[in-house]
Amino acid sequence: MQILRSAALFVLAALLEIGGAWLVWQGVRESKGWLWAAGGVLALGAYGFVATFQPDAHFGRVLAAYGGIFVAGSILWGVVADGYRPDRWDITGALICLAGMAVIMYAPRGN
Repeated sequence: MQILRSAALFVLAALLEIGGAWLVWQGVRESKGWLWAAGGVLALGAYGFVATFQPDAHFGRVLAAYGGIFVAGSILWGVVADGYRPDRWDITGALICLAGMAVIMYAPRGN
């Protein structure tokens, strides 16, 4: 159950961080306005709190593992939100990052 909770928190963190960055991008680079950017800033701020709810108490481990989720989530966000078409190397890289995340976060430890 703890792994499911952790995974759900990683997904929430990705939605907030990637979504927040996308909203800022849309507001500034795509000239959709400062309300979009402000929404992005709020989402990015909320993302900062999500990691604190991870069951693992080690900041470095949690953020390093989240990096794998961020990579894969960014590619998926691009597919859904922007019509991005990842090639086999994008997908391979994302899978490697997810495997690394799983090792960092969920490998059995003696402590």
